[in-house]
Amino acid sequence: MARVHRFPHLRQDAAASLVVFLVAVPLCLGVAVASGAPAELGLITGIVGGLVTGLLPGSSLQVSGPAAGLTVLVYQAVDSYGLPALGVIVLAAGLLQLAMGALRLGRWFRAMSLSVIEGMLAGIGLVLIAGQLYAAAGLEAPTGGVDKLLGLPGAAADALAGRETLASLAVAAGTVLVMVLWRRLPGPAGAVPGALAAVLLATAFALPVATVEVRGLFDSVRPPGTDTLGVLTDVGVLGTIVAFALIASAESLFSAAALDRLHTGPRTRYNRELMAQGAGNTVCGLLGALPMTAVIVRSSANVQAGARTKASRVLHGVWLLLFAALLPSVLALIPLSALAGILIHAGWKLIPFRGLVTLWHGQRGEALVLVVTAVSIVAVNMFEGVLIGLALSVVKTAWESSKVRLEVTDKGAGPVQVHLSGNATFLRLPKILDTLESLPQDRPVELDLTALHHLDHACSTALSHWAERHSGTDTPPVRLTTR
Repeated sequence: MARVHRFPHLRQDAAASLVVFLVAVPLCLGVAVASGAPAELGLITGIVGGLVTGLLPGSSLQVSGPAAGLTVLVYQAVDSYGLPALGVIVLAAGLLQLAMGALRLGRWFRAMSLSVIEGMLAGIGLVLIAGQLYAAAGLEAPTGGVDKLLGLPGAAADALAGRETLASLAVAAGTVLVMVLWRRLPGPAGAVPGALAAVLLATAFALPVATVEVRGLFDSVRPPGTDTLGVLTDVGVLGTIVAFALIASAESLFSAAALDRLHTGPRTRYNRELMAQGAGNTVCGLLGALPMTAVIVRSSANVQAGARTKASRVLHGVWLLLFAALLPSVLALIPLSALAGILIHAGWKLIPFRGLVTLWHGQRGEALVLVVTAVSIVAVNMFEGVLIGLALSVVKTAWESSKVRLEVTDKGAGPVQVHLSGNATFLRLPKILDTLESLPQDRPVELDLTALHHLDHACSTALSHWAERHSGTDTPPVRLTTR
């Protein structure tokens, strides 16, 4: 009798988990530092992403952890409400995700405008790059996105005037350069994740620059106390919770859709994946850690490394736990400017340059939605910027779907015949009324509405009023034909 292996793909999954672990370490640290939180909190979120979310059903090969896409929002939350309130916000966002998954709302995230999502990521990328350019020079960044951009010339002058800032900039620039060029290396060296190689090289040079502040893994755990629950009465906090939940869910489920195209294994079950993300964020909130999302960089690395089952992402969480618990002193050697370089590279990859060019040539309306969403995020903030993008997307869709065609037949004698077809909505009302009011006033009109697929209340009322005005005492009547 043939022997049945309980874990037939353990070798492939274990090898893939090591690759994902090596990719995750610098990203977890960089996202935490850029969020204004202790570096260990990024590792805690990565551990929870592996050991909690990784064990749950949904998307078997998707890897979760702290993401660059939430960095700006987390920084704003920490800056506005303090680090102790972060756990409460993440906990509430996780519970909201669990509720959305239980209500089977996961599949509705697939209906979100791709231009809004890409615009959101582009806006995050711009703010992230601008903020990390200050961190790369060891300078303090302004709070607002516009202020960050406007302050860059002055920051550049300050950076070039000091020896320490120049050394910090050199480390950051070298980190970005290594990440760009590393993947082109042939042989075994190219198999090492570029971010890890860049951090190791920056650490090895030991230049006189600021390094990661180490507090210890267990000392960084901050369960939210009863005194911090009072922040839930703040309207701004409630808006932040909704933003965390919606943006993390959207990024996770869009990542799942993209990952499904990279492998032939089981497809993502969206409602269960949303609940898995909610469970992970609930645990992160209880530990006072950063919020998590599914991350396409780590997920694609998992697939490309040959992962077959969820064991790879669970094991990557185990390696993160062992690293953070057994080797905390290693963190204190890592230059902060190297982590800034990693996030500058990550922010650049969030901006869909090629996609924008393609949209501009094919669908300029979608390109406009993308650009407006990105600019709004930079100019205002994350949540309101996404809402502006969604509103513009809805208006664009309504405008495009409310196409109406007017055909006027005037044979010079007898009634003027007007045929309307398509969708008559208030958005097209000016065009319809301009055409009707230009018709001869001394001739009867036959208005045929039978070919309309949709006639909204505004158009119906306006047409009735026009017909009453046209059918005056000195004017032949209007004959309306409807279904």
